[in-house]
Amino acid sequence: MIFTSDNWAGAHPAIAASLNAHAAGFAPAYGTSELDKKVEATFNEIFGREVAVFFVGTGTAANSLALSSVNRPGGVVFCHHDAHVIADECGAPEFFSQGARLAPVSGTDGKIDPAALEAEIARYPKEFVHAGQPMAITLTQATEAGTVYQPDEIRAISNIAKAHGLPLHMDGARFANALVSLDISPAEMTADLGVDILSFGGTKNGCWCAEALVFLDPQMASQAPFIRKRAAQLFSKSRFIAAQFDAYFENDLWLDIARHANRMAARLQDGLLASKNARLAWKCDANEIFPIISQTKAASLRNEGAMFYDWNPPRPHGDLVAEDEGMFRLVTSFATTEADVDRFIEVLG
Repeated sequence: MIFTSDNWAGAHPAIAASLNAHAAGFAPAYGTSELDKKVEATFNEIFGREVAVFFVGTGTAANSLALSSVNRPGGVVFCHHDAHVIADECGAPEFFSQGARLAPVSGTDGKIDPAALEAEIARYPKEFVHAGQPMAITLTQATEAGTVYQPDEIRAISNIAKAHGLPLHMDGARFANALVSLDISPAEMTADLGVDILSFGGTKNGCWCAEALVFLDPQMASQAPFIRKRAAQLFSKSRFIAAQFDAYFENDLWLDIARHANRMAARLQDGLLASKNARLAWKCDANEIFPIISQTKAASLRNEGAMFYDWNPPRPHGDLVAEDEGMFRLVTSFATTEADVDRFIEVLG
């Protein structure tokens, strides 16, 4: 009953097999192999347009380099209060963008509230040099609250970005989970809605170590090769990242994996709703669930072998949890089974 993180799950067998298949022999280095080029072409097909793709090793690297690529002196990046870039990346976006600041924006369900975003941007008027200048907006899809921005919600943020001349970045660490939840195409969730740059995650969805920085407009990527090299993210044997993506995309494996993880999360959510010993903090759309359980019951679940993280209630939900309760995060993955879920619900009671 491992519900700690989709990062805990290993590699999907098809992805492991692809790594093994490409382990022998020789291939040109630094992203110049035929396999690298094949996968880059696949990204073009997936997004229905020419994109610029840069493989990196971690989601933190993808996010940090994305924001670095649009850096401005005194730059300010707007993100949700609980976004991964501001809460869980140890200052890496600020470091790699040479001191840009992250300005938190409020909003329920892990989503940026458009009105709050406008108000926060207004705090940095163009003529007031002391405050710095707006640099970018970044949103997380799926969110850190397990919810998913609907297309009209992305469009509303994109309209604000365009009105202020700001690039819009999407942190897609769980991109596939959000995509299958909405049942739309990658382009319909990004470029068609005005997203400029995407951190495309594969690691949480069955890959061993595969992330990509995707520029939906290749003209925005002119400095990206140098930014990636300077950040030590240009892998010499990049064919091993390409090998993962090659298997990931074949026959839509990536979407099947995400659908399975989401189904397991929905099964878990249904069980929690039916339990007398737990309640949901809110309804989730992807593969993260946030129940509120008494500390005593949580301890008994862990004694029976369940593993999950304590979780801080996100802003502005701090009043959801009573003194003798806790909020916890449960995450499903390609490796989660129905038996895992059913056993958890059985022990929960």
